[in-house]
Amino acid sequence: MLTNAKDPLKQAASAPSPAANGPKLEVVTFKLGEEEYGIDIQKVQELRGYDAVTRIANAPEYIKGVVNLRGIIVPIIDMRIKFALGDPTYDQFTVVIVLNIGGRVVGMVVDSVSDVITLTAEQIKPAPEMGSVLDTDYLIGLGTLDERMLILVDIDRLMSSDEMGLVEAAATA
Repeated sequence: MLTNAKDPLKQAASAPSPAANGPKLEVVTFKLGEEEYGIDIQKVQELRGYDAVTRIANAPEYIKGVVNLRGIIVPIIDMRIKFALGDPTYDQFTVVIVLNIGGRVVGMVVDSVSDVITLTAEQIKPAPEMGSVLDTDYLIGLGTLDERMLILVDIDRLMSSDEMGLVEAAATA
């Protein structure tokens, strides 16, 4: 296990550019409501359509339940509920992004997955300090690509937060 590992997007944003264009990073982009978000592709294990989940009693509302993924019990988090973006709807575009964070497999439900894009350090701007539905502690920054603006989420920090407790709880068990 790596200790004191930093998020690759943060490293790219702060690292000096060895090449003319600087380091290039790939992010998976997804939609929640009208906003487009991005997470480090290295954290993504797979993409799946949304299937029925087994509810867990007394779980927070944003934890939809669990699924059995090839013998691994995977908690499923609905990000629209987590970020208070209105009532979720589940249709043919709804996707579960299966993440591998700190050796723990977690699924997050998003409205749709857009694509995979490559960002340079110059395209990653620091997150503004402001009150929003998404605590800026969980933001890496904003990615800009032509006319698109991506909210870059530090998925490691979000999933291991005390509120979520998904990764740290698994590590201490």
